[in-house]
Amino acid sequence: MNDKEIVELFLKRDETALKYTKEKFGSRLKSLANNILQDPDTAEECENDTYFEAWNQIPPHEPRDYLFAFLARLIRHISLDVCRLRSRKKRNAFLTELTEEIEQCIPDPKNTETEIDGILLGEAISQFLRTLSKERRNVFLRRYFYFDSITSICNCFSLSESKVKTMLFRCRKELREYLMKEGYKL
Repeated sequence: MNDKEIVELFLKRDETALKYTKEKFGSRLKSLANNILQDPDTAEECENDTYFEAWNQIPPHEPRDYLFAFLARLIRHISLDVCRLRSRKKRNAFLTELTEEIEQCIPDPKNTETEIDGILLGEAISQFLRTLSKERRNVFLRRYFYFDSITSICNCFSLSESKVKTMLFRCRKELREYLMKEGYKL
């Protein structure tokens, strides 16, 4: 069943939409949650919470052409919320490492005064990503959106670890330069 048909089932409030969604995207969603949480049981709970959120958010949203991206965004936020709850007293080293890597490329939140600035920043980052080759863009997204490990990215794209690390380093540097050129203070 294609994405448009699944969304139509959600819009009709047909519970089989959940079944088809799980069949089509369940393993990818669970993998994304597990990359963040490093706990298969909690990842499964987040996957189920994602279906519940999708049920509640479709409608008004109608992600006919981007259903997986819509679901990935939901599970990512749910998983990060769980991670934040778990680590209020102790920080998760993996997420801390990724945060430190990427925060050097984006403006300080103290300089971003309104939600509009946040939206404009998101658009600027999207525009930057469009300038990258498909391979570099996918590696960047796999690391910083999907939280894939370097090893996982190497296996997925048949690249060496040093090539992936170098690619990510250069992408972060280019993003930083791009955003500074766009007028963002880093």
